[in-house]
Amino acid sequence: MKLWDSFAKLFAAPKKEPTGSRAQARDRLRLVLVHDRATISPVMMDKLKEELLQTLSHYMQVDEVASVACLEQTEKEVRLVATFPIIKLNRNYAENIS
Repeated sequence: MKLWDSFAKLFAAPKKEPTGSRAQARDRLRLVLVHDRATISPVMMDKLKEELLQTLSHYMQVDEVASVACLEQTEKEVRLVATFPIIKLNRNYAENIS
């Protein structure tokens, strides 16, 4: 049934955007939710970066000093943007995973 639902959504006519106060309320709620999702403590962000580095270290050597992880917020979404400069790929990564 899930496959059928996917096809129905894919070929369905586009829905009209609501107008008026309903649309304004929806947009305000969306903005509040995006803002709420974007608030993360620096401690939690550092922990997230540390765990990402630990996971990546199984597969490659990463420049930890130059690595950056942050959240970017737009009107509709929050993104985790991370840059981890790769020094060298670990060709034997399967052996390094414990």
